[in-house]
Amino acid sequence: MTDAYDPAGDGAKMSFAQDMSYGDYLGMDALLGAQKPLSEAHDEMLFIVQHQTSELWMRLILHELNAARDLMRQGKADQVFKMLARVARIFEQLNNAWDVLRTMTPSDYTTFRASLGASSGFQSHQYRLIEYLLGNRNRAMMKVHEHRPELHRMLEHELTQPSLYHVALRSLEAGLGLRFAPEVYRMDTPHVSDPAVIEAWTIVYRDPSGYWMLYELAEKLVDLEDYFRRWRFNHVTTVERVIGFKRGTGGTSGVTYLRRMLEVELFPELWHLRGGL
Repeated sequence: MTDAYDPAGDGAKMSFAQDMSYGDYLGMDALLGAQKPLSEAHDEMLFIVQHQTSELWMRLILHELNAARDLMRQGKADQVFKMLARVARIFEQLNNAWDVLRTMTPSDYTTFRASLGASSGFQSHQYRLIEYLLGNRNRAMMKVHEHRPELHRMLEHELTQPSLYHVALRSLEAGLGLRFAPEVYRMDTPHVSDPAVIEAWTIVYRDPSGYWMLYELAEKLVDLEDYFRRWRFNHVTTVERVIGFKRGTGGTSGVTYLRRMLEVELFPELWHLRGGL
């Protein structure tokens, strides 16, 4: 019989009384202490962990998109492409998480739904920041954050910044020697498809080798929105599977509201040009 393996024999550090450990670095005490179910229902822990991990992924999305926007302004396209590809993969992770939540049945959810009160994912300020950063800027969505002035200010500040798509369109202008109308760059309303922008992106798609950087940028944006749309769609089907057509805990119309959100296009010109190629 062999002796039990002792990592110390291979030089592994085993005492952390004076040094930073894995748990210290990651703040595990705070992280694992943040799950506080308000009922005795078994599945409430699943619901909490699902939404907390989603918020952590969204924090990383914001980190990546803010950096991508700054780098795009500086003309550092290669680094931008890597970040946008990473964001698309993060949305894939978020998408897969719905499969776990769908193991919760309607009967399971009803055992703790009352504990949620009026709280709802609709109130996620990080989700709203992501939408604003990408260009879907609806001021009406800010009212729900008025009770948290610091969050409200964060959203207000984002509306003073060009969206990621605005910065991409500036690159398109520079690459083609064009200038779009000022209405294309409205700061605090959702971006609306513009014929001149469709025409400009069409030039790029008809000559990919001649405009490779712009072509790759366009496809990275389409990839990102593609995964984002799938995430929204899986959200709808998960909610419908669990609560049917009941109203959401936050007072929205639930599935009806979420289906309306499926119609939102972040980068509409990149989708509309395809039929004309």
